[in-house]
Amino acid sequence: MTASLQCINLQKRYPGQEIAFGETGDGVSIEVEKGELFALIGPSGCGKTTMLRLIGGFIMPDRGSIRIEGRDVTALQPYHRPTSTVFQNYALFPNLRLDANVAFGLKMQGVGQAERLKRADEALELVGLGGMGHRKISELSGGQQQRAALARALAVKPAVLLLDEPLGALDLKLRRKMQDELANLKKETSTTFIHVTHDQEEACAIADRIAVMDRGRISQISSPQELYTAPRTTHVARFINLGTIVKGTFKRSQGMIDLFGAGLTLRGAAPDWLSRGVPIAAVVPRSAMKVSSGPVAEVNAISGVVERCVFTGTQYDLIVKTPADTLHVSTGTKVLGDLAPGKPVSLSWRAEDVVFVEDTDDVGAQ
Repeated sequence: MTASLQCINLQKRYPGQEIAFGETGDGVSIEVEKGELFALIGPSGCGKTTMLRLIGGFIMPDRGSIRIEGRDVTALQPYHRPTSTVFQNYALFPNLRLDANVAFGLKMQGVGQAERLKRADEALELVGLGGMGHRKISELSGGQQQRAALARALAVKPAVLLLDEPLGALDLKLRRKMQDELANLKKETSTTFIHVTHDQEEACAIADRIAVMDRGRISQISSPQELYTAPRTTHVARFINLGTIVKGTFKRSQGMIDLFGAGLTLRGAAPDWLSRGVPIAAVVPRSAMKVSSGPVAEVNAISGVVERCVFTGTQYDLIVKTPADTLHVSTGTKVLGDLAPGKPVSLSWRAEDVVFVEDTDDVGAQ
């Protein structure tokens, strides 16, 4: 595999900004392979849209460089970069027919009429809109407009396709369908996708790798599976809503960690990447907790009272008040009557389910 996109030590500060993008350390760096679908996720204001705009050339970095397929494009304007962008509002021209919308970028590149109509038709076929080029934009549904925006971006055959939360305005059913179509497009083309979203489930559904951003820096880059089984920091674990984060004093012994919270002791394996001297916290995944009415053990168990029980359609999400903390639990094995508010319950989990992460809650705080 060869790198399609390299962002090296990028930094960007906006006027009046307290925490600048890439201000911590050596800036923000990523490397994305050709044909990879790479997702950027994180809460509002974390820097993911700034990263996308830097790659697309809509803003210029204060420091660092951007290379696409080995070429330095840092100083180039958007129309001179081998990139296309699909915006959240799609940015289609209502006065142009669908085929003219799709061919617009090719026209700006000076491609002849016959060739650009041919490539527009090919792009429309690719996104499932073949034979609809004569339609007005107002005659298209929301999902069709989203695919039209994709077709316009793909028609110019970009090396890197930038997706700025393009599914955010769609309903759940249509969003799921478009996730499948994006995954299929990645297989059918050699285009590299950079997908910005605040929806971690969406990112996991389609991405090869995910970068979680926090306050202008990258907290973790990993596969979707690794992100959920081995988050590196409290920020990542909290953003993906993995479970309850517990803090306290801790000790290591023979590759294991015992963490002592208020009224709760957690024991689990120390991750290989965790360095000694680093502040840590424990995460108890909500799906790993076993709910029962029996006695509790001294380690990896606690008793409590159900505060709330919500049926989500596939499982029950519980909020359980314990002497140590309020724990969040997901279970599909109980009925609503068994988990009514006020009911005492016992919670337990296996040592192999406890996840230890670096406690970064105060890092970079202002």
